[in-house]
Amino acid sequence: MQKLLLVFLMLGATLTSAQRNDKIKAYKTAYITEALELTSTEAEKFWPIYNAHEEKLHELRIQERKEIFEILKGDFNALSDAEANILLDKAISLKEKEFLYRKDLAQQLKAVLPAKKILKLKIAEEDFKRTLLDKMKSRREQKPRN
Repeated sequence: MQKLLLVFLMLGATLTSAQRNDKIKAYKTAYITEALELTSTEAEKFWPIYNAHEEKLHELRIQERKEIFEILKGDFNALSDAEANILLDKAISLKEKEFLYRKDLAQQLKAVLPAKKILKLKIAEEDFKRTLLDKMKSRREQKPRN
């Protein structure tokens, strides 16, 4: 019985998280579409490219968490210089990969958007993050404390 309850609680938490992520993704889509003033033709071509890019970045962040941050969360002072160098090299390699992904995105988008809209994308992404963080902060401040 307890195992079944635990499974339902975990499933509920997963569904709630997935719903929240879907809402954020929908909000981001609307935000960027509006910020870039995408036409329906541009949006039709832009979103598959952008979503594939976001998926690659997401996988890269998971890899970074697993290979670097999880280790750093442990006993940092116990790391030897050799281990620290290995982690540093991994971190640099992952940042290089991220740069190459962003470069590839820009190249792909050149075929579907004017350069000015591609430049505007970075601004829209940063504005979206700031807006989302502000909303989260506002919600946290509104919650009653026990």
